[in-house]
Amino acid sequence: MAIDATVHAEDTHRAAGEAGEAPGAPVSRADRPTLDQQTLAELYRLHGGYLLRAMLRVTSGDRGKAEDIVQETLLRAWQNPAAIRRGPEYSRPWLFTVARRIAIDHFRMQAARAQEVADDAPEEHAGTHDPYDEVLAAQDMAIALAELQPHHRDVLVELHMHGRSMAEAAAVLGVPVGTVKSRSFYAVRALRPILEARGMVAAG
Repeated sequence: MAIDATVHAEDTHRAAGEAGEAPGAPVSRADRPTLDQQTLAELYRLHGGYLLRAMLRVTSGDRGKAEDIVQETLLRAWQNPAAIRRGPEYSRPWLFTVARRIAIDHFRMQAARAQEVADDAPEEHAGTHDPYDEVLAAQDMAIALAELQPHHRDVLVELHMHGRSMAEAAAVLGVPVGTVKSRSFYAVRALRPILEARGMVAAG
């Protein structure tokens, strides 16, 4: 799929050059910068598999749709080199934010199409629970956890996502229980400002 994304970007760029304009932009923006192919390939190498697994969960295992979202995400990166200015290795949070928004747009379009063909009254759908809310919230948390140091992240995953006790987490991680307690304390302290910055918890 990395090859597909690169070829797509190259084809779009070539077509734009032949037409005298940047992809998706008027002729006056012909000189709009794009991400170089080497960096684009590095983005996929570092984050493509992680993105695909996440989008497979979001799309309930629909691989075709998940791959479409990943490719569109990479295309957005190609069109926005400024977003990758810190380097490919630091770009996962931005890529996940873009992928999540693309996924939400896909779901909204699907829901709109379903509504158009449905015979039910609109009020019957009012207040309907969105089955993707929890999944997308979980993706936000996954992005936040990715910013922690690995040993802090591993402890939180075992304790709070896998529901293990301190002793069970210690056994899985191969460290003393006291180390798990200490890492958990510092991990939570490090995670809070990250969540506050993303608006996932109230600051204070």
